Amino acid sequence: MTRKKKRAVVIAGALTLLFVSVGLVAFAFKDNLVFFLTPTDVVAGKAKGATKLRIGGMVENGSLKRLEDGLTVSFEVTDFSHSIPVTYTGLLPNLFKEGQGVIAEGSFEENGKFKAKTILAKHDEKYVPRELQDTMKKKPKAETTSY
Repeated sequence: MTRKKKRAVVIAGALTLLFVSVGLVAFAFKDNLVFFLTPTDVVAGKAKGATKLRIGGMVENGSLKRLEDGLTVSFEVTDFSHSIPVTYTGLLPNLFKEGQGVIAEGSFEENGKFKAKTILAKHDEKYVPRELQDTMKKKPKAETTSY
């Protein structure tokens, strides 16, 4: 083999390895991609085809219900325009309560309810999902204050 052929084989092998590596990274990224949506986005149809997503908003006042097993809760996530029913089985964060910010990660069931696998509650009194800040500025203070 001549020097040119050896160099061409090495370059071709390096490019093949690079393309395979990029393909594997892209495939792994696709499986871990989670979209964040508000209830208004969901109603607008932006959640179509998503297998995993995050719903963010406020826990609607009066919507929190605990089932008899003690671990399952149902509640509504709202952005003050639309609400999405959510069910979750597991231990809730200590900061989780009605009227507070929440992000629920999971997927939609066939009945239209959102089945959460993870619940993230607000981390301080100033937390509000970015998508809700404009909506909350338009609402009267009594509707958006925390308890």
